[in-house]
Amino acid sequence: MHILKFDFNAGKGYFLFFLLFSALLLSGCAAKFKAAEITPEVRLEQPPLGTLQDPIIDSNMSLADALRKEAPPEFKARQRLVEVVYYSFDGKFHKGQLVIDARLVADIQEVFRVALANKFPIGSAVPISHDRFFKNGKWNDDNLSMLANNTSAFNYRVVTGGKSLSKHAYGFAIDINPVQNPYIKGKKVLPPGAVYDISKPGTLGFDSPVVRTFKRLGWTWGGNWKSLKDYQHFEKVLP
Repeated sequence: MHILKFDFNAGKGYFLFFLLFSALLLSGCAAKFKAAEITPEVRLEQPPLGTLQDPIIDSNMSLADALRKEAPPEFKARQRLVEVVYYSFDGKFHKGQLVIDARLVADIQEVFRVALANKFPIGSAVPISHDRFFKNGKWNDDNLSMLANNTSAFNYRVVTGGKSLSKHAYGFAIDINPVQNPYIKGKKVLPPGAVYDISKPGTLGFDSPVVRTFKRLGWTWGGNWKSLKDYQHFEKVLP
């Protein structure tokens, strides 16, 4: 009869090896679990304000609010609200609005596309009937708008220093960066204190891509006028 003998010393070695292996295996799993616990949550970062993807909003008016300034209904009926994106003097991208005759919307969009592509800075583009230009119970023509270096289009008013309706009253004109591109007639400068210096950013000159684009689209530039200079002003008269 054979008796099965157990080698205790050999068994003890196998047993210790098993315990050590199990401990190493469990410690590895625990380390992985712990690492998983402290892994920070993945968050999608929002683009910074002032980028093309998230421009700074300068104006967010409805068409009704943009047309609340006093004007005959037949004049208002022809106007449309256009959203425009532009590069501004703070080095960021902004979104604003302009009111213009419906037939000139495509022209305005093309001009602002060119201005954006060339990073031609524009101060702001806010309709003249915005609260920021309201004073003493009325919208003060474009005086406050010019002082704020605001670009605007439709504005039911008479011409500067005259009695006939301005082309702005029909939505046929736009003024761009009045501070850099003032109205000059003799000693009269609007806005007051503005200086026309072609070397300054935002100034419109004969070779400016913005000026060339307006001219290509059939607009007239006030910088070409003889009796006075209205460097901010562009107009296109339609029948």
